[in-house]
Amino acid sequence: MRDELKKFYEMAEAMEIAMMTTRRPDGHLESRAMGTQKWASGADLWFVTTENTGKLRDIEHDAHVNLSYYKDRTREWISVSGLAKSSRDRQKIHELYAEDWRIWFPDEGDSRHGTPDDPRMVLIGVDVHAAVFLEVDKPQPVVLYEMARGWLTGDDPDIGKMHHLKDAHR
Repeated sequence: MRDELKKFYEMAEAMEIAMMTTRRPDGHLESRAMGTQKWASGADLWFVTTENTGKLRDIEHDAHVNLSYYKDRTREWISVSGLAKSSRDRQKIHELYAEDWRIWFPDEGDSRHGTPDDPRMVLIGVDVHAAVFLEVDKPQPVVLYEMARGWLTGDDPDIGKMHHLKDAHR
């Protein structure tokens, strides 16, 4: 399990952007692109958002989320199911803060200035319940051959190793 978890974090970090799917109060699902932040205690995965967003409303209503990652070049992917929680913990925001957050939190001339003390910043921590992911462990020409072979024969292409995590945060 330790190797699986290590590989999971490596791949999620390399892919950077997840599509976070939440359930709206009306029952419909909604997805949006979210940048995965560096690892820190308190959650398995961290994201940052602006206060008063639909995703925060959705998480308050139903904490269950799905995160999906995909890397087009290698065809690797990750699907995560977990529970999300919002946090306005200034110490945790300071710990996770990255300069590129300023793009999403422009200086508005008051306390909203894109630093870790910006009151608009809210963290979303996700505790992973389960994850499934494909690690492509073959060179690109072999992957293309396997995909063509699968298309012609109807067999599943052998392009990598499937990993499964269950209750990863425990």
